[in-house]
Amino acid sequence: MGKVYNWFQERLEIQAIADDISSKYVPPHVNIFYCLGGITFVCFLVQVATGFAMTFYYRPSVADAFASVEYMMTQVNFGWLIRSIHRWSASMMVLTMILHTFRVYLTGGFKKPRELTWVTGVILASVTVSFGVTGYSLPWDQVGYWACKIVTGVPEAIPVVGNTLVELLRGGTSVGQGTLTRFYSLHTFVLPLLTAVLMLAHFLMIRKQGISGPL
Repeated sequence: MGKVYNWFQERLEIQAIADDISSKYVPPHVNIFYCLGGITFVCFLVQVATGFAMTFYYRPSVADAFASVEYMMTQVNFGWLIRSIHRWSASMMVLTMILHTFRVYLTGGFKKPRELTWVTGVILASVTVSFGVTGYSLPWDQVGYWACKIVTGVPEAIPVVGNTLVELLRGGTSVGQGTLTRFYSLHTFVLPLLTAVLMLAHFLMIRKQGISGPL
């Protein structure tokens, strides 16, 4: 085991990395409210794990989407549990994200030199909401369908480019298979990848600048 450690140590200097992680100073004013961002991150990991499990059974087709969700909830072993955890964790992620944003704002954590950390956090909040919008429609039930129709119709109010944006979101002039395919791709690939990149940048900046002080 020592030889393996020495091999990695010689090439990657893993001891220096471990020392940096273990020796990071935590200010004495830090309390449970400073953990809301970490809780949001944990919820995201739960979402990734449970969402990946559901992709084995979900079918992104307007004819089969609802039936596949129903099958998952009634026939798949612990399918009801996995989907329920996914739904509840999604709500918890949004709640802790909102509380985290308020905490940072009220304690002045967005001020110099942490402006970019705040910007990435705001973008992450927008992406989190986008997760909810796209995921809500995937079961393709009545609620999901009409929610999708309303949300994708909002950009129509934008002058000049409104109709183009609506067609881009819907994959056509009306809500249908193209819309479901786009929402599924966004929910399972584009948004998770974007979130991972933004979180990495967010955490690296926090690591570099440290936790903001009290007011």
